[in-house]
Amino acid sequence: MKSFSALTRVHLEGLLMITDKVDSGATGVIFNIQRYTVHDGPGTRTELFLKGCPLRCLWCSNPEGFNIKPEIGVYPDRCIGIDKCGYCLQACTEENKDKEIIGRFNNLVKEINRDLCTNCLKCAEVCPGSSLVVWGKEMTVQETLQEVLKDRVFYGNKGGVTISGGEPLVQWKFTLEFLKACKNAGINTCIESTFHTPWDVAEQVLKYTDYILTDIKLMDSNKHKECTGVGNELILANLAKMSKMGIPYILRTPIVPNFNDDDENIHATASFIANEMGNTVKQVQLLAFHEYGKVKYPTIGRAYPLEGYSWPDRAQQKARMLELVDIMRSYSVPAVVGSNNKVE
Repeated sequence: MKSFSALTRVHLEGLLMITDKVDSGATGVIFNIQRYTVHDGPGTRTELFLKGCPLRCLWCSNPEGFNIKPEIGVYPDRCIGIDKCGYCLQACTEENKDKEIIGRFNNLVKEINRDLCTNCLKCAEVCPGSSLVVWGKEMTVQETLQEVLKDRVFYGNKGGVTISGGEPLVQWKFTLEFLKACKNAGINTCIESTFHTPWDVAEQVLKYTDYILTDIKLMDSNKHKECTGVGNELILANLAKMSKMGIPYILRTPIVPNFNDDDENIHATASFIANEMGNTVKQVQLLAFHEYGKVKYPTIGRAYPLEGYSWPDRAQQKARMLELVDIMRSYSVPAVVGSNNKVE
């Protein structure tokens, strides 16, 4: 019987054989790799979050995914004190050292002047306390696949990789090549996307996709633009075309009180699903609004768009969600509250 170390060596050698066949020319900027996720696709999955998004949803919980480029995040409460450390000031590029790029308050790093910052990222690289962090790392397809393959033993028969964002189709060439590499390696693939993209881009990527996660936020295009920065015509057209490809998917609707939780919007959403999307929709998940991402906005120099809004308590929110599920089901749409009871 082979020892654990021998089995590990064989496993690693197998991974190297797979990744050696990958074209490493395509690169993507990834801001998070989340392992062992169970909510975003069938089974247990490794989820990649790519930077860049054309939408600006008022309730977005991942604002660090807006900008396609790597950027600095600032966490003042982690700073050990400029007088005790000061590595960030020393690392700032020579031509910028006198420009007060790194803002200070009470001897702590407070913010980055992003109008002056050249985004060299050197300050975060030397910060010992993670007061300055880099959101986003450029990786090749080969490097990314190597990270995913580390988790392969946990996938079983249903698990695999989910590529999300941001919006992964902003970096569609990387997404396409990465999904091809995953399919060649025998890994189940899932994409989570808004599908606000030209159809020819979506169509290419979907050829290498086993499962889809997407959402319908609002059916009225004007309201959609007010809340996300873009209309919904392209998104809805793509969803209708996708349904003819036969790829199973889960639809999600984030329910944001006073923005999209009215009966009219839910009736219109359910009607569209029933009439335009057919039986490829395995489940419609109504997701409760939360403000988990609120604390991230100031770290990247952005104001939280929903600051000052008051929200119903959890009990009221849950009761309303159940009412909306009933509306969806009246159209024979397989709606549920949350993502804990996902279908596979």
